[in-house]
Amino acid sequence: MDKQATYDDVNLILKLYDMRREEKLREARKWFGKFKAKTLAERDALCPPGSDQDAYFRMVVTYWEMVASFITAGVLTPELFFQSGNELLFVWEKVRDLLPEWRTAANNPKILGNMETVAKSAIDFMNRGNASAYETWSARVRGA
Repeated sequence: MDKQATYDDVNLILKLYDMRREEKLREARKWFGKFKAKTLAERDALCPPGSDQDAYFRMVVTYWEMVASFITAGVLTPELFFQSGNELLFVWEKVRDLLPEWRTAANNPKILGNMETVAKSAIDFMNRGNASAYETWSARVRGA
């Protein structure tokens, strides 16, 4: 590990886990597991503005962007998070194809920038054990 994890890191991870158990977020995460859109048009068709699906999408994506911001800001030790935080990478897999178009349409290159940074580090962490670990994992997630 680059930075020694602290009890504060552990407590934050436990708090983040507890937040994921909140009923509405749990429902949104369940829905998001089935989310498949590679373009903004596909995303909009699955998540019309004002719909529950739109709320679920935004809830899940912004939750993990928030978590990623804790890591990029240095508040949460990345290596400790990566040992149990694959759901962030799962969400990244679901949105990464549509992100360039989304950023262009919104004229905002920073949309999900923290998540992208953390996902790249998580991929490196995953591949430390086996150079093809991420590729295998990603294929399973994308095929699910």
